[in-house]
Amino acid sequence: MGERGARAAAERGDIVIIVDVLSFSSAVTTAVGYGAEVRPYRPPVDEEAKACAEKLGAELVAGRAEARRVGGHSLSPLTYTPADAGKRFVLCSPNGAACAQLAGSAPALLVGCLLNASAVAEVANRLRRELRANVTVVPCGEKWADAREGENQLRPGIEDYIGAGMILSGLEGSLSPEAMVCKATYENVRGRIGELIAACASGRELREKGFGEVVEFCVRTDVSRAVPIMRDGRFVNANGDDAQD
Repeated sequence: MGERGARAAAERGDIVIIVDVLSFSSAVTTAVGYGAEVRPYRPPVDEEAKACAEKLGAELVAGRAEARRVGGHSLSPLTYTPADAGKRFVLCSPNGAACAQLAGSAPALLVGCLLNASAVAEVANRLRRELRANVTVVPCGEKWADAREGENQLRPGIEDYIGAGMILSGLEGSLSPEAMVCKATYENVRGRIGELIAACASGRELREKGFGEVVEFCVRTDVSRAVPIMRDGRFVNANGDDAQD
């Protein structure tokens, strides 16, 4: 999982699916479903990130709290609308965007979440046959905000295990032990996904910051046919004009 897993999968030549349910993957899926393009960018949001956005003619997306104060787009999928068709965004996040950037050399790089799990599995199955490559699903996890010096910052996120498991349930071929655990987790809790993610560490963190509506949006399952795929450094919709319901 995480950045190490994303890099290793790309170096093996696997098709990579990045899963960051709360909420990089959900935001990218929503944006490309409306016809936008998204360039992932590893934090920090600095002068280099601003220069990248300017060069691409893109909007450098703000943080959730800033966007709530001044308006505009953010990591919240709720900030994207049909009016964003044709727009370009540079989206920074410490988990999903960082993993996507590290996996950029993969023969195919997709973004998946609960919103588009079945659709992304269908595209991955097709690419697996075409490219004759294995598929690795990467749950990104989160980072501890209060990790001490010398401690590993990576925090497992059950929302990403569940999202990965839902995607894995639609993939063809055999599964690794890790993939089997993710799939079994999803199958065991599929009737309680919203409840569990709202109560988990990541869900509580967002709700306590006033973003409960983001959690509610991201826990919906199979409401989108949009499948973000990396082309020329930007995510576009592999399914063309198909969007979320």
